[in-house]
Amino acid sequence: MTGRMYFEKDADLAHLAGKTVAIIGYGSQGHAQALNLRDSGIKVLVSELPGTVNFNFAKEHGFTPVSAAEAAAKGDVIQLLIPDTIQPAVYRSDVAPHLKAGKALMFSHGFNIHYRCIEAPKNVDVFMIAPKGPGHLVRSEFERGAGVPCLVAVEQNASGKALDIALAYAKGIGGTRAVVMETTFKEETETDLFGEQVCLCGGASELVKAAFTTLVEAGYQEEIAYFECLHELKLIVELLYQGGLSWMRYSVSDTAEYGDYSRGPRVITAQVKDEMRRILAEIQDGSFAREWILENQAGAPFLKRRRALGRQEKLEEVGRRVRKCMPFVKPKEPPE
Repeated sequence: MTGRMYFEKDADLAHLAGKTVAIIGYGSQGHAQALNLRDSGIKVLVSELPGTVNFNFAKEHGFTPVSAAEAAAKGDVIQLLIPDTIQPAVYRSDVAPHLKAGKALMFSHGFNIHYRCIEAPKNVDVFMIAPKGPGHLVRSEFERGAGVPCLVAVEQNASGKALDIALAYAKGIGGTRAVVMETTFKEETETDLFGEQVCLCGGASELVKAAFTTLVEAGYQEEIAYFECLHELKLIVELLYQGGLSWMRYSVSDTAEYGDYSRGPRVITAQVKDEMRRILAEIQDGSFAREWILENQAGAPFLKRRRALGRQEKLEEVGRRVRKCMPFVKPKEPPE
């Protein structure tokens, strides 16, 4: 199945004319989308918590942040860009009381709609514009006259114009300058979670850690293992980003390409693929969503414990040491 693709000619900002877009949350996506929309001539209202870093950023950028309830009351299109785990509570207390016919509720990730943590009234539009890139890229690409690809999905079309409004929003943040691809809340949510867990975050992290540990346990220098198993991964990912597997394999040595074909399948085995299918099944049947919701209701003990332990791992210690010798990579450390 291939979804429809939309470009500049398919979107019209006129569908947002006279409307106020309320951006609830001025974080990574919130700041980028709000600034891009404003620069596109769209009226934007921002909500943030007073005293926070993001509240101050919003003020520095020329916005006057208001409460979520005020934003929802005044907004015609209400975009929830706060963390998934916080959205349901904010929705119930501050947004739902102000929803009425003619308004639109939108998201940049489908988690809470797909898993029914948020159930909007039937007389409002519900749609999604999900940029396929972090907020700083959404902003920087827009500023240089380009855009980041987006996904569009319509869950409820009460007005009969939900797709038109969604595409106008995508155009306002620069998405139609690249491409806006049609999907569903189900597909976006399930593929997004799967990609994070088995490849982009979970799979990549565990692969790097296992490879690093294997070399160190075999007696090789920790710094050399770090370079081979983590540092150089960026170079390979950039080749993949530019031209897929074929371009990466063309760009590396014949030795590396042969190792790819002959040894890669020995690492990612049928057993690994079976585990991927189990993980996907947990996403599809809602098991992961329930687990994650309960984890947060309990104060996120597993997440906090593993986060603390992760920062103490040998790979991380070696990485901090090596990165100090490479100021050109602009080393960064997460806050405690």
